[in-house]
Amino acid sequence: MADKVTVKICAGTMCYMMGGSQLQLLPEMLPDELTDKVEIDGSVCLGYCSDKTNGNAPFVEINGKCMSDANIRKIINEIKLALNDGLHQ
Repeated sequence: MADKVTVKICAGTMCYMMGGSQLQLLPEMLPDELTDKVEIDGSVCLGYCSDKTNGNAPFVEINGKCMSDANIRKIINEIKLALNDGLHQ
């Protein structure tokens, strides 16, 4: 199993205005079984919005991988997938 999943939440203006403000609630919304397996950091700007091929804000990085149109449900699902992938490596 992967030790920890790293989540970086973009707090840049575009991401914040497009729903990133809600992503700041992620630590409180994590299921209990994930709390000690996730490291959550903020970023002034991840820079993904400067290239439209990355998708739409808000952006989050999960273990270095860009997620566009991020919401708490999508982030939690991706964390679970990352932890499960760690089981098979």
